[in-house]
Amino acid sequence: MADLQSQVSDQASPALQPELPVTVTQKAVNMVNITKEQEGIDPAWGLRIAVRGGGCSGFEYALDFEDEPRENDHVYDQFGLKVMIDPISGRYLKGTEIDYVLGTSGAGFKFNNPNAMGTCGCGSSFTV
Repeated sequence: MADLQSQVSDQASPALQPELPVTVTQKAVNMVNITKEQEGIDPAWGLRIAVRGGGCSGFEYALDFEDEPRENDHVYDQFGLKVMIDPISGRYLKGTEIDYVLGTSGAGFKFNNPNAMGTCGCGSSFTV
């Protein structure tokens, strides 16, 4: 009986891992890496994902390259890319998926944010 309990506990423990604030798709990671290469950014640098005040809807998304995380950042790996998010941005971004899309209107990073109550026409700013 004890062996069965330990097997069940061992199998259940990966589900208890903390949820990532943001998921970055493989396609988006590929485009980040292509951009780093084109701009001459060190491949070891990570991607900072943030929310800033501004835009036509009140908040806007920001993507920047950084070499080191800041104190209190959420730092994790997505398909080999180091992702850094400050705690305040993490609250606004919780559950967000970032993808890279190609369409008739152009190409770019798309933020699928379940916390956004409204977005602007271009999709780069939002309200909560």
